[in-house]
Amino acid sequence: MIRLPELGGGVREYAPRTEPLALNGGAPLASRTVYSAAHVVADPYADTTPDSPAAVDWDATLAFRRHLWSHGLGVAEAMDTAQRGMGLDWAGAAELIRRSAAEAKAVGGRIACGVGTDQLTAPADLAAVCKAYEEQLALVEETGSRAILMASRALAATAQGPDDYLDLYGHLLRQASEPVILHWLGPMFDPALDGYWGSPDLDAATETFLEVIAAHPDKVDGIKVSLLDAGREVALRRRLPEGVRCYTGDDFHYPELIAGDEQGFSHALLGIFDPLAPLAADAVRTLDTGDVDGFRATLDPTVALSRHLFRAPTRFYKTGVVLLAWLAGHQDHFTMVGGLQSARSLPHLAKAYELADGLGLFPDPALAEDRMRSLLKVHGGLA
Repeated sequence: MIRLPELGGGVREYAPRTEPLALNGGAPLASRTVYSAAHVVADPYADTTPDSPAAVDWDATLAFRRHLWSHGLGVAEAMDTAQRGMGLDWAGAAELIRRSAAEAKAVGGRIACGVGTDQLTAPADLAAVCKAYEEQLALVEETGSRAILMASRALAATAQGPDDYLDLYGHLLRQASEPVILHWLGPMFDPALDGYWGSPDLDAATETFLEVIAAHPDKVDGIKVSLLDAGREVALRRRLPEGVRCYTGDDFHYPELIAGDEQGFSHALLGIFDPLAPLAADAVRTLDTGDVDGFRATLDPTVALSRHLFRAPTRFYKTGVVLLAWLAGHQDHFTMVGGLQSARSLPHLAKAYELADGLGLFPDPALAEDRMRSLLKVHGGLA
């Protein structure tokens, strides 16, 4: 038994699982294109502060990407899950993109990389925002990776209305050498993105978003929607031009959105697939056979863990993701860039451990239990 602090107060005993997770990859995924947004592994021995540039353990970071590729998932690199704008600056993200793209080529892995404007550190006009996007787009295209045009805090702060979004995105899409993925990240993930696409009204914002896509369908591989609103995502994907994919970024409703309905389905680009990679890949392989019920039977039980990790304030979900990577043995420590390991409470982390353990998510349950005990002892005094 292990003693865990409860979310509502108090301590209770929990009996960890003893059987390990035994999923080791398989056939390539066929029916859905699936990306996992991947976290970065910090260098725990670097002498840094929360305001310092990120110190990254490159070997462990790339090893985790090989883990994702080994299960058949693509890697969505330098995204929100990698702490873009929350510990990882543009210089660190650029190095991450270069290294991961080279690793993807070496192992034959699918990769798409985030393009933003986070090199801007002061208020900027639209011309500066456009130039920042262009700089990052050029770097990603030079690596041979697919580009993901991420939502920009600088653009949200500068744009005067929908026309500014239409003009800027139209310019970027016209010069993109290959189709890109457009990313709509909701304010629950980043409050600075409130009112994106020129309006706080989501219906109005959706119309602007669709107008951008309709004007350049040949330059849009797909859209990544992270609004945590399944009904809105379904309505949006039904209005996409033929050939433009919808990649769900909904970490609350992903099983039903990926399974789809008689009018279509979503592919996936999800932060929750960082800790869920083996189970997620196994579920999609089941879906590849046409077994929707089997797919849901595997993936539906994971939603409770995802909803817990992504509970408000949602932007701190990365802390739980890195905790689970440490407990699963993918890294040797629970240290994050920017000191973000402190962003969630001990009861929150204990519940994440319990839910993940209940799914059989840990390859070595004894290691996970031992590491959780050490965390509880140091930070909560629980032996």
